[in-house]
Amino acid sequence: MSSYDALASSYDGLMADGSYRKRAAFLERLFQKSAIPVRTVLDLACGTGTIACLLAARGYEVTATDGSEEMLTQAMRKAAALPGRPPLFVHQAMPRLRLPEPVDAAVSTLDSLNYLTRERDIQETFRRVFRWLKPGGLFVFDVNSPYKLRRMDGQMYMDETKDSFCVWRTFFSEKSQICTYQVDLFRQQVDGAWERDFEEHRERAWSEEQLRTFLAGAGFARITVRGDMTRRPPRKDEDRWIVTAVRPGQA
Repeated sequence: MSSYDALASSYDGLMADGSYRKRAAFLERLFQKSAIPVRTVLDLACGTGTIACLLAARGYEVTATDGSEEMLTQAMRKAAALPGRPPLFVHQAMPRLRLPEPVDAAVSTLDSLNYLTRERDIQETFRRVFRWLKPGGLFVFDVNSPYKLRRMDGQMYMDETKDSFCVWRTFFSEKSQICTYQVDLFRQQVDGAWERDFEEHRERAWSEEQLRTFLAGAGFARITVRGDMTRRPPRKDEDRWIVTAVRPGQA
């Protein structure tokens, strides 16, 4: 079962502060500096498709994958309003990535890769992305930093919209390096009653050394780790890292 079964329909409202347009513009600036022209893009673990739709609206041919059918349903509804060519949405788990043809660039945003909590899964995901990138192709993703996930231990967060209320309780394990999110979601029904759902999410804190090792093991080169949407190295108290890597060779 997907960890977003209940959250999917409320996700966009609760994540309204995601700075999606700024993130899409940042990605495009990186594409413009790519070793090869970027026309086709993979959005890995696309969620409700906001980034995929923003990139499609900028003229990119986007293939977007996600492991949650519920999130993809929301994504396809959103894409229906696009004036141009919508993204191609595919239901796939990250370690099982398989595309119709290679792409010029691959992106994964908003800590999707933290949800890969086993080494073999993140390593296989990197190998699959490498396989489906053209030579010279760019891979860009972000992760929640170990600093952020440790800081969240024992915290409680609340989000609300007009018809939903969400409570997040977070716990971090130093032994497993996993942050567990226990999510209570309350949604108002047509008759005015409130319905409660519960989900549990788990994110792994991957170190910079681990990410570099896994990427290099998959064949990537020119690996960089930066602060969020900047060109500087991450600070010690950086909440989110941006990682870039390139598949060597020429198209």
